[in-house]
Amino acid sequence: MSLPHAILTALLEKPSSGLELTRRFDRSIGYFWSSTHQQIYRELGKLERSGQIRALPSAQPARGQKKEYEVLPAGREELAAWIALPEDPRPVRDPLLLRMRAAAVVGAEGLGAELRRHLALHRSQLEEYLRIEERDFPPERTADEDRLRHIVLRGGIDMETFWIGWLTRALADEPVLREGPAALDEPAPAEG
Repeated sequence: MSLPHAILTALLEKPSSGLELTRRFDRSIGYFWSSTHQQIYRELGKLERSGQIRALPSAQPARGQKKEYEVLPAGREELAAWIALPEDPRPVRDPLLLRMRAAAVVGAEGLGAELRRHLALHRSQLEEYLRIEERDFPPERTADEDRLRHIVLRGGIDMETFWIGWLTRALADEPVLREGPAALDEPAPAEG
């Protein structure tokens, strides 16, 4: 996935200013496609120059007023064409996994604490995803776009559940990772 496609998606969901768009990235799309605010603003300029988006006319022209953007037909066509392209899964590239491999060679000093920290972060993220699911996807929401958004969220829930299970097993099964206070007593949140 590329940032321009993430921006086109967000703008098709709701025309937004650059600031509103960065806030929406922080609250939703950013969970699975992160980007800095500078990257978003830079990409908005490129998309506008390429004719895929435009700034909506302002009621009153004023210096420093935020522009609100909408997607033009060329942007919609680009996004639709991109959706249909085949793309192979990307290999996992996670620094934690590389650290574990390195620990097999040089020793695991401090690695258990880092795994427990990651476990706490994944538990926290899972709790947040479950709150979002409860808030945004009640059973009566059945529109196609709601179901597809919910599937994306379920993917995040499943990934966090995987990491929690994997980290819990690694910490429980590997004696070299058990140094420091136990962090495995805390149960993972129940799925909704």
